[in-house]
Amino acid sequence: MDELLLTYPSADKLRKAGQARFSTLMARHAPRAGNRWTTDLFAALDEQTVVGSGTGAASIVLRQLAGMLKQLPTARDEDLTQVEELVEAHPLHVVLTSMPAGGARTEARIITEVSVKEFKSAGHLASYAGLAPVPWRSGTSIRGDHPPRKATSP
Repeated sequence: MDELLLTYPSADKLRKAGQARFSTLMARHAPRAGNRWTTDLFAALDEQTVVGSGTGAASIVLRQLAGMLKQLPTARDEDLTQVEELVEAHPLHVVLTSMPAGGARTEARIITEVSVKEFKSAGHLASYAGLAPVPWRSGTSIRGDHPPRKATSP
């Protein structure tokens, strides 16, 4: 849909393009609902009688926002690649990858939040993070390993 907003950011551009051209573009992006949406949109355009004074400025902003929206997935992929490279270069990377449920985002968060701590093994870090089971004993009950109720706070 970002291509539609880039191509037709205002009602004037839609009117100039015409219903047939817009319908063709909609069929490419929304095969099932494209014709219905085109009909509804042009019916609303035909009923429009008043044009606001800021319509031109709004179409400029809308086009810029659509461009940013179109570039967002690429920018996120680039950012994730850079974060993964930084995480792999960190000394705790080996320990963090040995922990269960550890991905690039989780590792990055642990590195930024727990950067001053040094852990000798994955078990130490898992215990700190609250992932390791803790032995629980009582004088009258059977002992067993249970997950901790809260993680260690720094």
